[in-house]
Amino acid sequence: MLHPHLWPDTATVDDAGQLNIAGVSAAALARQYGTPLYVFDEATLRAQCRAFRQAFESRWPQSTIAYASKAYLSLALGRLLLEEGLELDVVSVGEMDMALAAGYPAERLHLHGNFKPDAELQAALEAGIGRVVVDSLDELERLEALAAVRKQRVAIWLRLCPEIEVETHAHIQTGHADSKFGLSGNRGEPLEAVERAIRSSWLDLVGLHLHLGSHLRDMEPLRRAVTWLGEFAAMLNVAYGVNIRELSPGGGLGVAYTPEDHPPDIEAYAEAITDALRAVNADFHLEPPRLIVEPGRAIVARAGVALYSIGPRKVTSGGKVILAVDGGMGDNIRPALYGAKYHAVLAERVTGLALERVRVVGRYCESGDTLIDAVKLPAAVTGNILAIPVSGAYHLPMASSYNLVPRPVVVFVKEGHVRLVRRRETLDDLLRLEREE
Repeated sequence: MLHPHLWPDTATVDDAGQLNIAGVSAAALARQYGTPLYVFDEATLRAQCRAFRQAFESRWPQSTIAYASKAYLSLALGRLLLEEGLELDVVSVGEMDMALAAGYPAERLHLHGNFKPDAELQAALEAGIGRVVVDSLDELERLEALAAVRKQRVAIWLRLCPEIEVETHAHIQTGHADSKFGLSGNRGEPLEAVERAIRSSWLDLVGLHLHLGSHLRDMEPLRRAVTWLGEFAAMLNVAYGVNIRELSPGGGLGVAYTPEDHPPDIEAYAEAITDALRAVNADFHLEPPRLIVEPGRAIVARAGVALYSIGPRKVTSGGKVILAVDGGMGDNIRPALYGAKYHAVLAERVTGLALERVRVVGRYCESGDTLIDAVKLPAAVTGNILAIPVSGAYHLPMASSYNLVPRPVVVFVKEGHVRLVRRRETLDDLLRLEREE
């Protein structure tokens, strides 16, 4: 049977052993739309948005949930997030324009990134972006100059590097001393940035931001980070008379990818952050700031299921079974990039006896194109549909057309209804930017 902490809320297995999502057969979807196919359950997306909002607003009423768009963003998802009352973090003009096209008011967007070219900063100002999250002294200078030309006051957060390390993959740690992100305290950059901002007629220093990393499981570093932010805000109030109105301790709550995974839940995450904020707020008698928390993966990951068709089956001389599927690192680079682990089932034989231990590999011309190193499945044959849960985050945004393989189709499902939200990439799409002259 299914492990419920890995699958969408509406995932069920019928009497024939077939996987259904929101009342729709996964295998039928795969055969109607082709594979690879990404299926998102709207009910799970909305439930996760509401769970985050309730957990934080009940503990700290001045809370806002800002979805981290880099986890996955589309027009359909943007509209759903807007309906659920979330703000959005964006890290490029592309993400900003996608959000605007989905109907997001620009004032509900926060522009992040360690290098925002002048053209992106200019576009953000023209759109009326809600917050620019300043990552360096260079960026602060360029942003002020652009704002001065437009005679437009812009609200900013300063991204600080607290030099707090966390237990997650090195590639997704972002708050340690050697991080490329944020103003470095050991060189006095945060205070210099504050001084420049408060002298400027065009910069409104609204808040402070940090982010320790992604896929976090230990809440103690988060507590320390919130305390660090609050103490820094209190110091600015005493030293400069600055009232920091917003604090953003980032996001990064981990999710379960395999049956053995059991990361902290949303309630524990909210309690860790708000408890630390209450304590530091009381210690320094601060005016309660607006708290902005930025989950991405934890909202979308479990809502998404990737479906593949199984192709060739190979048994090595050592007796290992290898199953090839028609996707791989082109639509899910995480195993190759981070060593990420996944679970899988056969969509039409979920309840079958899992007698084989197999390695699932992709179709791309790389030996490292492995989706799952080892998973137990019923004996699979060509044409079977493989379903991999927890596929909603960091698959599609990092997808590529490596080997010139078109990127996959995406559907949303809700109460038995199916919505095509992204068609499959075609050869024409791959060729349209090419020029012969």
